[in-house]
Amino acid sequence: MLRYIVKILVSSVIIVLVSEVSKKSGYIGGLIASLPLTSMLALFWLYNDTKNSSKVAELSTGILVFVLPSLIFFVAMPLFLRRGINFYVALALSSGVMMAGYAFFSLILSKFGVRL
Repeated sequence: MLRYIVKILVSSVIIVLVSEVSKKSGYIGGLIASLPLTSMLALFWLYNDTKNSSKVAELSTGILVFVLPSLIFFVAMPLFLRRGINFYVALALSSGVMMAGYAFFSLILSKFGVRL
């Protein structure tokens, strides 16, 4: 149980840090948010829990594969917001565009024999 509490606290601190720094500088907040901290934490927690390097390598590869379609969100979100679309609507639309990107990317990968 202590392990889960530590995971939650460490992960929460990073989210709060990004949020608070972003109030002062969106670019520095963006820099911190763009660091693969979540991925590194996930890799760390997975290895710490399983001691299985193969699972860590598989997760790392999966992260790499899906970085490209996830970037679609960060293209769509500012475009919607700059056009005056309500934040929550822009968030939903950007998420939808990103999910469509994931689906399209998965389809392309399957054409090359990559099964996810």
